Amino acid sequence: MIETYLTIQKNGCDETVIQKSRFIGYAAPCATEEEALQFIRSVREKHRDARHHCYAYIIGRNRGIMRYSDDGEPGGTAGMPMMDVLKNEGVVDCCVVVVRYFGGILLGTGGLVRAYTQGCKTALQASGIVRMELCTAKRCRVSYNLWNQIQNRLQKMPVVLDDVAYTDSVEFVFYTRKADLELCAGMLENMTDGKIQWLDEEEKYLPWTL
Repeated sequence: MIETYLTIQKNGCDETVIQKSRFIGYAAPCATEEEALQFIRSVREKHRDARHHCYAYIIGRNRGIMRYSDDGEPGGTAGMPMMDVLKNEGVVDCCVVVVRYFGGILLGTGGLVRAYTQGCKTALQASGIVRMELCTAKRCRVSYNLWNQIQNRLQKMPVVLDDVAYTDSVEFVFYTRKADLELCAGMLENMTDGKIQWLDEEEKYLPWTL
């Protein structure tokens, strides 16, 4: 199983003007090809009056699906440069669409490559690249007299606290990267003198900002 991969954190958009042509870059995280195609359709609908809606996307942590389109621009001047940006950044499970409003000045082959490259880069920057790491979620139970101490300790540990429930005791879930699990579990065991109860665990990917 792949333990880490890069993707984007959220939908993002940014605009660049080059020789009076507007290049508007959109990026979105997409877990499936259908999500990527739906995102492309939504951008096209938003900019129905634009001349070009060029795109590139990579789906799958192993880059199993890679597609791009020049959408009417000269071959190799838009989609492929955008795909090169995605590959160079190492991101997967994301789609980028760069919309062009022609400004009346021809940019030439080299100019178009640079413009779509820049449009893709700015869209990724607006979305925020994050490292997804395979984390372990541990569900635990402690008595109320230990909870304040544990809360304070968790704030200083490489964990994400989630799903706290107050009943006859305190149940909580914390996520930590697999590499840190043994250390974190050992610290909680020691500070509670073994009185913490480990209920269950699972694995999931969580973002860790670069």
